[in-house]
Amino acid sequence: MPTQIKFGTSGWRSIIAEDFTVANVRRAVTGIAKYVVSQKPVGARVIIGRDPRYMGERFVEIAAEILSSHGVQPLVIAEPAPTPTISYEVIRLKADGAINFTASHNPPEYSGIKFSTADGAPALPEVTKAIEDFIPTEVVTNPAPANRPVVETIDPRPTYLARLKEIVNLELIRRSGMKIVFDPFWGAARHYSDDLLRQAGIPVTTVHDTRDVLFGGHAPEPDGELLNDTRTQMKAVGAKLGIATDGDADRFGIVDDDGTFIQPNYVIAILFDYLVESRGWKNGVAKSVVTTNLINALAEHHRVELHETKVGFKYIGELIKQDKIAIGGEESAGLSIRNHVPEKDGVLAGLLCCEAVARRNKPLRQQLQDLFGKVGSFYPQRENFTLTPQVKELFTKKLATDPVEISGRKVKQVVRTDGLKLVFEDGSWICFRLSGTEPVARAYLEARTEEDLKKLVAAANDWIFS
Repeated sequence: MPTQIKFGTSGWRSIIAEDFTVANVRRAVTGIAKYVVSQKPVGARVIIGRDPRYMGERFVEIAAEILSSHGVQPLVIAEPAPTPTISYEVIRLKADGAINFTASHNPPEYSGIKFSTADGAPALPEVTKAIEDFIPTEVVTNPAPANRPVVETIDPRPTYLARLKEIVNLELIRRSGMKIVFDPFWGAARHYSDDLLRQAGIPVTTVHDTRDVLFGGHAPEPDGELLNDTRTQMKAVGAKLGIATDGDADRFGIVDDDGTFIQPNYVIAILFDYLVESRGWKNGVAKSVVTTNLINALAEHHRVELHETKVGFKYIGELIKQDKIAIGGEESAGLSIRNHVPEKDGVLAGLLCCEAVARRNKPLRQQLQDLFGKVGSFYPQRENFTLTPQVKELFTKKLATDPVEISGRKVKQVVRTDGLKLVFEDGSWICFRLSGTEPVARAYLEARTEEDLKKLVAAANDWIFS
């Protein structure tokens, strides 16, 4: 029986040589090609990119062959490229979409396909559903059209970096004299952030600046303890900031001058406040329902309209396209800003953090304390709970109910934007979501004190397993 190919929140991902095989890649790309032709029967052009994972070059060749056989012009990016770079190139070239072979921050044994539509944004559910419907159960070789398009090679790097120069005040960073360490995690952003900073005369040191399809033997995720090499290099050169990107550079990781990892929830809040201050942008802010309510409080403080979305940056991307927000972000380390790509941009996030530190002349942890001084403290956290089949069945039924209290905490509001979010009378909250791919319950939590956060985690555990 053929593998069922399903496009989730960020495309289709699977383990190489298990489900992510050449045959299944052919099926998936055939579905995409048929979808593109259904939207534009003649003259369609689709960009094909990749991160540095194993077999990436071969998958790109296969995609180019299949698109061409359906009469679609393939525009191939020869070298690994960040997801936001590919998004920007779709918009700039007015292409009809992009196929990106990447598994983002997933472990090295994974590969994946992301599909972006003609607006440069991640495909919405109605698009991915249509693609899935076009995917054949087995690949049939299609006769090539009489005027088969010839593969064209493109290099999106120069124009994307030129765009970042327009957005980020590199001269301000240079004048501050700050030193920066950049960690691309052996990924697609190699020679992006660091080259841009060097060209501007800003001292930057790069770690993990080689191609490694195993990403050092772990997931290319710029989080916590995986940034120890960055910390070591920061200490060695006296850097004020460490900026990192994941495998395809749509996610960011930020390390302060004392080695403190600044969690993404806080980075989004700091940059929201900074953009209001430095750019005067007050047209709106967006966050997923599981992202910190510190952003809600800042939106009220700055008198900025707040938008809460489902999990998945595609929903925030829609608001960026409509220029309804200055910045939008997710707790999973994704953000973008107005007049930029409707896609997560980890390269931009790191550079904006550099600018904020340079202008304010304060480490990010101090900027966070300043925010707490304005609107109060917020302590977010995410927990994963592994479920047995029996517990999963009971938990699934619980998700359909509206609890009135949990461990003595009275529920003030039930929010069903995505999953089950319970807001309590003291402003703390829990959002429960069931993983679609693993027997795991995800609990996103936030309390107003660190001590209460521990109690909230215990309450979530009791509710899931009781």
